Amino acid sequence: MTAQFGEAEIREFWNKQAIEHLQSPAASWSDIRVIEMEIAAISSHLNDGDHVLDVGCANGFSSVQFATRRKVQLRGLDYVPQMIEEARRRVEQFSGKLKGSVEFDVGDITDLPEKDEAYDKVVVIRVLINLGNWDRQKRGMQECVRVLRRGGTLLLSEATLQGWDRLNRLRAEWGLPDIPIPPFNEYLDQEKVISELAGKMSLLEISNFASTYYVGTRVLKPLLSKTTKAPVDIADPNAEWNRWFSQLPAAGDYGTQKLFVFRKL
Repeated sequence: MTAQFGEAEIREFWNKQAIEHLQSPAASWSDIRVIEMEIAAISSHLNDGDHVLDVGCANGFSSVQFATRRKVQLRGLDYVPQMIEEARRRVEQFSGKLKGSVEFDVGDITDLPEKDEAYDKVVVIRVLINLGNWDRQKRGMQECVRVLRRGGTLLLSEATLQGWDRLNRLRAEWGLPDIPIPPFNEYLDQEKVISELAGKMSLLEISNFASTYYVGTRVLKPLLSKTTKAPVDIADPNAEWNRWFSQLPAAGDYGTQKLFVFRKL
């Protein structure tokens, strides 16, 4: 399944997101609750002293959060210059609040301007799904492996076809329509990802950190809204319903968004 948008259209979409949302986390995604869970899940794999590359960092919302939680040396890259401008402004605002150091620059995951084996951890958050096709996704993964030191950790937080399909099957059981894949995305086949990295990386974990939240907000919430006819904005991530579900333990494999944890061999 290939993204409906071409490479130029995808880039233009993210240019518009940067201009419209500026410092807001909505520049990268509207669902702040999943972003918060994602930050917590990734932070658990970061250690003080790590050299971290955050590829596709958008406006630096998550990057700066990592550096407030861990004493890391973090470098964030994004191919949208406006995103990097906002990220640099964010660092200025967090002056004195960071445990670690953060810098930002323009860079493309398919051709990273970084030396071989330069980082302890490489973080990739919803970047591969925005590359338009599998060939570019493979190139992006290869570049991430290249800049990661031996024994280092690759943290991929990406949307998967498997999670998307599982969630839609659950929705279908209750008469809810499929949630479509956005036209600027190509969700990952997790088995292809694992196969592509085999021999170079060891898979340590696939974390379904958002599964409970997806069931609560993409299945139960629309069902209750339909049944009760309550004036609820189903898509509002700031609702108390969403906040509550974001705090529950993850269970099952119904989250479209998953965290892959690989170690370089």
